[in-house]
Amino acid sequence: MVIILDGKRVASSTKQDLALRVARLRELGVVPGLGTILVGNDPGSVKYVAGKHADCVQIGIASLKCELPDDATQRDVMEAVEAFNRDPLCTGYIVQLPLPRPIDENAVLGAVDPAKDADGLHPYNLGELVLHIDGRTATPLPCTPRGILALLDAYGIELQGRHVCVVGRGITIGRTIGLMLTNRRVNATVTLCHSATPDVHEQMRRADVIVAAVGRAGFVRPEDVKPGAVLVDVGVSRVFDEQEQRYRTRGDVDPRCYELAGAYTPNPGGVGPMTRAMLLANVVEAAERRAGISTRPNL
Repeated sequence: MVIILDGKRVASSTKQDLALRVARLRELGVVPGLGTILVGNDPGSVKYVAGKHADCVQIGIASLKCELPDDATQRDVMEAVEAFNRDPLCTGYIVQLPLPRPIDENAVLGAVDPAKDADGLHPYNLGELVLHIDGRTATPLPCTPRGILALLDAYGIELQGRHVCVVGRGITIGRTIGLMLTNRRVNATVTLCHSATPDVHEQMRRADVIVAAVGRAGFVRPEDVKPGAVLVDVGVSRVFDEQEQRYRTRGDVDPRCYELAGAYTPNPGGVGPMTRAMLLANVVEAAERRAGISTRPNL
């Protein structure tokens, strides 16, 4: 029987646990605060940021918002970053991407205080991830890879010794999840494929687990899936539905693959909710570290 990896259910359970930890922090006089820097009014970004603040309300985290216009300069954004770095009410924050051109995203992200890096993508934190082959880091972890591993663990899916094919080399998932999958606590074997991989479909056919993160609707087809494989669908595309005459969200995995799989993440409702939950976890853990409470990411 195919297992549907329900990210909404697991994220809800995660947030319940985080709410208890936030309540404990509040008893100690520590109020975790999540900050967001939003530049412009891109509908997708606006909706995503609003969802993060709604999550904060659910578990008792304070919301801190910085909204800048489309014509904000590099200096404007860097000043917003520095303001959150100094703000004692901000435990962790994110700079919503993408940023309008010609703003240098890498320069902005590099200016974030690593201890307040809620996305887990600061160069220092990524370096810690590289160094700790045992997986026991005490710095924020990239939210999407962490969410994927937590989701698979919640359903008892064993990764040790299994072949994982990651399709896509973006920084939020493709280039980071391999580090987490290959540490000694997980012990998977990873193949990273990208646009220049000549035999990407053959690589997928060999895999026990496929992590699809290319942003191309239906990229993973039934003929790419080994029977019983686990399918993790990260990509999001907006595709016009001719029959319904409206745009719909589609994942990288063709739904026809589901009947072949041993388990799969629905899209939406799989990886997305887990990514948001892990963002909250990074903020709560940063507050716990500040309060002197022992905390360790659960991978």
